[in-house]
Amino acid sequence: MENKSLLKSAVLMVIITVCVVLCWEMYLRNLGVNNSYDDGPPLWSYTREKVYQSPSSTVVFIGSSRNKYDLDITTWKNQTGFDAVQLAIEGTCPRPILEDLANDPNFKGKLIIDVTEGLFFSNAPPNIDEPVKNIKYYHDRTPAQQASFALNKPLESIFVFLDKDFFSLNAKLNAMEIPSRPGVFMMPIFPWKFSRNTFDRQTVMTKDFANDPKLCNQVKGVWYFFSQLNKHAPPMQEKELNAIFTSVKIAIDKIKSRGGEVIFVRTPSSGPYYEGENMAFPKEKYWSKLLQITNCPGIHFKDYPAIANLNCPEFSHLSPTDAKIFTQHFIQILNNEKGWEFPVSKYQKLN
Repeated sequence: MENKSLLKSAVLMVIITVCVVLCWEMYLRNLGVNNSYDDGPPLWSYTREKVYQSPSSTVVFIGSSRNKYDLDITTWKNQTGFDAVQLAIEGTCPRPILEDLANDPNFKGKLIIDVTEGLFFSNAPPNIDEPVKNIKYYHDRTPAQQASFALNKPLESIFVFLDKDFFSLNAKLNAMEIPSRPGVFMMPIFPWKFSRNTFDRQTVMTKDFANDPKLCNQVKGVWYFFSQLNKHAPPMQEKELNAIFTSVKIAIDKIKSRGGEVIFVRTPSSGPYYEGENMAFPKEKYWSKLLQITNCPGIHFKDYPAIANLNCPEFSHLSPTDAKIFTQHFIQILNNEKGWEFPVSKYQKLN
């Protein structure tokens, strides 16, 4: 009798759980939520494995969030015939990833490095920690972790509620607008409509966000908050800046010595946020000097009229429509000016 009672309780628990999960899933779908993949160490590590593909058919991208928003991977693949291995990490400095690739004797490919000055020229732990964590995870992965990732992928492609960044219990608690207080810093809140992540690690700004001035202003407020932090931060000492230049040159020289190619790109920002960046990180002192010291080519969006005035809805990232335009012109510049050849049958020149 007792076993039957336990069985009934177990069945009832399963039914209730399934009903709750399905109701939560339908509620989110009704809000217009679509699938987004967890962009944590497992997905980054899975993508990191692809850097060993042939340089004649693959380009590796590193950087921070602008690289993930502004490079439209579908456009890139369709017009170049090359795969895009996206290793950029939002809100972080790409230099640890550059060093990891430089110290990998098996990496001999093409590398494009996105430069967001406030992150690239930073040694602050918050900007370094996540790349270091991802790199460590990649090198230390266990078969169990790889199996877990393989099992999780099809589930994430079906259920939107698995998005831990916005819809998990912890995410909902973090989304409570609790003000900072002495000794406790509360991160500004990003709306879920700001972006979704694809399996190839592109971050896409949603159309609902791009067309909603209220949501755009909310994220503009986040960037204003960080710009104020940068404004009041003490300037980087010349010795520290030169050490960064030196470390980047050493890493790039290692890649070049194996036959690899490296190019820098400064992706668009706009409005007061770009003006603040330009004041804090003058082009001649940072961008131009970076190219000079590393002896690498570079593409700065302000140097090309066709993309110089692309408007970022929240001042820092391109909408999906403008990301396609930027990617098309970026490909053209690589092909026409930087000597990067793509399959003629797929490369489309712009008028």
